[in-house]
Amino acid sequence: MLELNINKALKGSTGKMNLDVQLSVKENEFLALSGESGSGKTTLLRILAGLEEAEGNISFDGEIWQDAQKRLGPQKRNIGFVFQDYALFENMTVEQNLLFVNKDKTLVKHLLEMTHLSELQDRRTTSLSGGQRQRVSLCRALMNRPKLLLMDEPLSALDPQMRTKLQHDILALHKEFGTTTIMVSHDPSEIYRLANRVIKLEHGKIIEDGTAKELLLKTKGSQKFSLQGELLDIIQADVIHIAVVAIGQQIVEIVLDEKEALSLKIGQTVQVNTKAFAPSIS
Repeated sequence: MLELNINKALKGSTGKMNLDVQLSVKENEFLALSGESGSGKTTLLRILAGLEEAEGNISFDGEIWQDAQKRLGPQKRNIGFVFQDYALFENMTVEQNLLFVNKDKTLVKHLLEMTHLSELQDRRTTSLSGGQRQRVSLCRALMNRPKLLLMDEPLSALDPQMRTKLQHDILALHKEFGTTTIMVSHDPSEIYRLANRVIKLEHGKIIEDGTAKELLLKTKGSQKFSLQGELLDIIQADVIHIAVVAIGQQIVEIVLDEKEALSLKIGQTVQVNTKAFAPSIS
């Protein structure tokens, strides 16, 4: 089990704040960290990895990583870290990137087979696509069979189809290697698909802690659908107004009355709700 009780002064998205987090994470749990940019998510990962300092205590499986007397360096914590920008050695091949961490060629072969990279093992990482490089980064993070895997928005730069493919790879590797995984993500579908627990940070503090279903499903009362999006435009057409809203990868139009149109502003995050609705999937 991971036990964490830390405090660190930060400059967040709204100015100075304290990252003040008390958290217990069970063995083999897949935890997603969500919240607005500047809420402290990445800093929390870096503190866990030993890449940033903070006041407080951290222990994992009974081993003290940090307390008032000592602080273990990153290399002494049994962790794997998947960075948003891949952080690969560009002058090395795929295989060499993995062997740099651990000389276990059997493990290299197994990881490359699992992530469908075997045919690319002799290629330089600079010649790979973004999705391929992200898979190499994930494999490299697992080369020491870490007990704790940390991922900082690992799929944010990829297209939706590739994200879905790599989400399956991440989940398969998490289960096979029996890691405790903590992932920063802004993508609700990614969080829902991967995480069995979600924590939302706001101004450096935990404001919500529950399952993905509890935190992400937004319907209330008799609502059948409730979707969040960005208001792109309001168009007047005769006596009605039409709101143009971006919801995920889709652009939709919603009819408004004049009062609703006047109450909204372009660029706002809006909630699109419907009650009398019979959905179909094709």
